Amino acid sequence: MAWHLFRLGRWSFLHRRVVAAAWVLLLAALAVGSATLAGQTSDDFELDGIESTQAFELIEQRTPDASPDGATARVVFEAPEGASLGDPAYRGAVTDALASLQGGAAQSVTDPFTGGTLSQDGRVGYATVGYTVTAVDLPAADKTALEDAKDAAEAAGLRVAIGGDALAGDFEPPLAELVGIGVALVVLALTFGSLVAAGMPLLTALVGVGVGALSISTLSGFVELGSTTPALGTMLGLAVGIDYALFIMSRYRHEVRLGRPLEEAAGRAVGTAGSAVVFAGLTVIIALAGLSVCGVGFLTQMGLGGAFTVALAVLIALTLLPALLGFAGRRVTSGRLTAAADRDPEDETQRTNGRRWAELVSRHRWKALVAGVGLAAVAALPVASMQLALPDDASKPVGSDARVAYDLIADHFGAGANGPLLVVVDTARAADPGAALATATADISALAARSGSDIATVVPSAVTPEQLAAVGYATITVVPGSGPSDEATKQLVADLRTAVADLPDDTGARALVTGQTAVGVDISNELSSVFPLYLAVVVGLAFILLVVVFRSLWVPLKAALGFLLSVGVSLGATVAVFQWGWLGSLLGLDTTAPVLFLLPILLTGILFGLAMDYEVFLVTRMREAYVHGTPARRAVVDGFAHSARVVVAAAVIMIGVFAGFALTDDVILKTIGFALAVGVLADALLVRMTIVPAVMAIVGERIWWLPRWLDRLVPDLDIEGERLGARLDPAPAPELATTAPRA
Repeated sequence: MAWHLFRLGRWSFLHRRVVAAAWVLLLAALAVGSATLAGQTSDDFELDGIESTQAFELIEQRTPDASPDGATARVVFEAPEGASLGDPAYRGAVTDALASLQGGAAQSVTDPFTGGTLSQDGRVGYATVGYTVTAVDLPAADKTALEDAKDAAEAAGLRVAIGGDALAGDFEPPLAELVGIGVALVVLALTFGSLVAAGMPLLTALVGVGVGALSISTLSGFVELGSTTPALGTMLGLAVGIDYALFIMSRYRHEVRLGRPLEEAAGRAVGTAGSAVVFAGLTVIIALAGLSVCGVGFLTQMGLGGAFTVALAVLIALTLLPALLGFAGRRVTSGRLTAAADRDPEDETQRTNGRRWAELVSRHRWKALVAGVGLAAVAALPVASMQLALPDDASKPVGSDARVAYDLIADHFGAGANGPLLVVVDTARAADPGAALATATADISALAARSGSDIATVVPSAVTPEQLAAVGYATITVVPGSGPSDEATKQLVADLRTAVADLPDDTGARALVTGQTAVGVDISNELSSVFPLYLAVVVGLAFILLVVVFRSLWVPLKAALGFLLSVGVSLGATVAVFQWGWLGSLLGLDTTAPVLFLLPILLTGILFGLAMDYEVFLVTRMREAYVHGTPARRAVVDGFAHSARVVVAAAVIMIGVFAGFALTDDVILKTIGFALAVGVLADALLVRMTIVPAVMAIVGERIWWLPRWLDRLVPDLDIEGERLGARLDPAPAPELATTAPRA
């Protein structure tokens, strides 16, 4: 493998114009495709086959004109202090504003004066606008009508806020992304001591992100994609793209310093460090693509989109980077910055901080292991109280329209009014539909009457017997006392389903509980049920891959166990900040909320791949030293000294990229970015830099154990480049001994 990669790197260096032109043409073609074919993205989380979505499907089948899962807008009106919405002038302004929303894709517009959504003091009222299409398909004219209605009512002296998903915007790359790029530039400049060398990984990463983002954007014209899919692709593509190029660049500079011809140095760098990049990328791709086994559409999209951008990052690092090195020539190795310019982490004659740290950990290996595991365990303690939920308007920034609307409704009508539950009673097979509906209503009312019930209001169905006979279903609205993301509301979903569980046996009808909270509960339960399968598939495939890379059983096992510590730390910190509110102001959080419901499984997939990245980059250098005859414990120190500085630089860059996304206002991106930043920090600095060398120093020679029968089955891919070195640097033929003739 190393030989083939050597040839690829050398060829790309020599044919740099062809390689660069190919990537530029691809980028231009995708830019045209994105500009002409791109569609809109969606913030909807949907999953077929669960009870909450089955209820929507039933309504759509029986009444095709209905759109129970269509976009919704909640228009909240507030009169000035001492006034009432019932005052003639204000009442007229509200009526006119709502009248202007009729038509277009609007299917229903409630009136606060007749719909029971006017506060007791008359100051606040809200109208719910239902649309026949989802938010992603909502015509611009309807969005403009909402904004115009708000402006008209505000001109009459009212305060107006619009919540719901109707005005949800498409994803735009956050400006905070520049934070990651800035951090990367500083770290790369300090690592290489050259702005030219620092710019190479950044340029290749940006090309990869551009190709990936434009590809996903073009694809959105043919397939409805979630708005988080391009965001995640950008996040991962930028992070791993810089890291992969960083490792190859570091090896290239070392080879040049040894006096190799530039094209050979490029080939050797790709053949050695590039081998680690290929397998590191494969672990990330496996972890992300493995999300598809969950059978959840939006997770599959996110996983495949992320895997695609990671694959691009690997390909670009192996081809475009050597081409750019060819254009740059020796300027890449001419350091002009600080004392870091001439430091070579590959130089064994230098006593680096990495070597000092590895020797310290090796000497105190048991203390380092116990301290590292203990610190990770303490940091993971908050996970025990983790709560999961769908994001709602309560998590939006204070002052935003959606948050103002949520707070006004919660203050005057109760938090549950922001997320009412809907019980759909299917009477198609009931002997007496009316009696079946009455029984379901009675069961729910009985639940509401119980002590400690979280039901604030039960709104019985207003359907007539004739309508019930015609459509075969009726709906009962249940308003919880708690907010949509509260644990009490989740429990209410389970209680409602228990309360109507006997309905099929008693009447022949069935009742389905749906609504935003019910959808979140059902998806969370589904993700929990498929999580073991996902973990088995991903860890199993990655374990096999790492056995091939390291030719050891214990190294992959150690890597997987260390990853569990990283996930624990990441989730623990996320709970402490987002759910408990610790240091939340540093991230711009002004409220606490449950953790994003898809974070555990998404974090597991992404962080597992990234953790194996650092494992591959760090331990392959240890194995390289061991394969070349260094004793096992000494090989740990030597390999660590060679790779630690570059691994730390890569981790800092990746943390900076993820932290940039943690500074956005979007709660989904903020949560994912923060969790990944903490996870990479814990995995790279605590697990890989402390626990891994401690364990390997404790186990010693046995860490490389592989059964003989398995050793014969596992292919030797020459990851360390031993055969490549022998092929390029053949041993000189022994000289014949000669004896000079005596005089």
